[in-house]
Amino acid sequence: MALRWFFIIRKVCLFALFGISLSYPQKSGQSLDQQNIDGLNGVSISAQWFLSYQYGEQQAKNYNSFLLKRGYVNIKKKFNDRISARITPDVSVDGEGDGRGDIEMRLKYCYIRYGLKDLPGLTNPYFEFGVVHRPWLEYEQHINDYRVEGTMFLERVGILNSADYGITFVTLLGEEMDEPFQQNISHSYPGRYGSFSVGVYNGGGYHAVEENENKSVETRLSIRPLPDAIPGLQLSYHGVIGKGNKAASPDWRLNTGFLSWQHQYFVATATYFKGTGNSSGSYVDNQGNALQLDGYSFFTELKPVTKWSVIFRYDKLRFSGFQPDHTGSRWIGGIAYHFMNHSKFLLNYDHFDISNGFDKPQSRFEIAVELRY
Repeated sequence: MALRWFFIIRKVCLFALFGISLSYPQKSGQSLDQQNIDGLNGVSISAQWFLSYQYGEQQAKNYNSFLLKRGYVNIKKKFNDRISARITPDVSVDGEGDGRGDIEMRLKYCYIRYGLKDLPGLTNPYFEFGVVHRPWLEYEQHINDYRVEGTMFLERVGILNSADYGITFVTLLGEEMDEPFQQNISHSYPGRYGSFSVGVYNGGGYHAVEENENKSVETRLSIRPLPDAIPGLQLSYHGVIGKGNKAASPDWRLNTGFLSWQHQYFVATATYFKGTGNSSGSYVDNQGNALQLDGYSFFTELKPVTKWSVIFRYDKLRFSGFQPDHTGSRWIGGIAYHFMNHSKFLLNYDHFDISNGFDKPQSRFEIAVELRY
């Protein structure tokens, strides 16, 4: 039943993409070309591509490759002041099965957004319904703007991903920060006192078929404690209650604390999480019980010169339930050159080591390009 609904929803999303161009009724006496032009009113199209050359070592074997790491095409339609829609095809290279090496496309986002009127203390509240943003990674990636190097900490260690089938509510806390702050520091989630997001989801992520009937409840609360003295400082909490996406429904619990400071000349973040299991249900022991996990991550971007910046990141993860506990650590360093519309070139080094007694250390040098238009 879950597999059937997965394909039904995917077909609905594809038909919705076609429907964008037909969103206005035909008017008598109007040419077909004019009708098509009217149907494109309120439509915007943008794209984001991650291209790369990598040279490294994995499982004691060297490799060097030119890669398409990821690609997104965002198609948005604004119907009126309250209602809008978005469809985002996700382009990637298949790494498994008979189609290994093929460039494939799937939908990452396919939702309708309904905006509410401002409420006391809440600015720009809205709902998303469909294949939507989950509360956490969309927020973090607007602070750590280096998805071109790789995924954020919680996604990199396999805890969750950024989108899922479900419904999300988002709002700013207080009025928006002033224009200089949004121009010079950040225009994302610019609530004077922070922002809030909560939702209910299948739990397995946008690329997974629902394997059980359980749903996950996920939330994020971000507080800007000193909007006048230190406007870029935020304290965030991210929590999850749900089950892993397996028929056995292993537990999935997550509590994450996040400290971030955005400034015109630097960005700094610190993350700590503690939890049980993960969204896919793969982090279990031999008896099928969800593993206990905890970890932390630090990220820094220094940008003393307009077009140049230097980044450093360190991740640490521990699995409890093994004898001894397994740990993994990663450090990343790089230098970036920024150009058109927040695009960038990035030269970086990435080293990963895990103490499970089986996997060998992995390391790579990379030249990556992020292109936004």
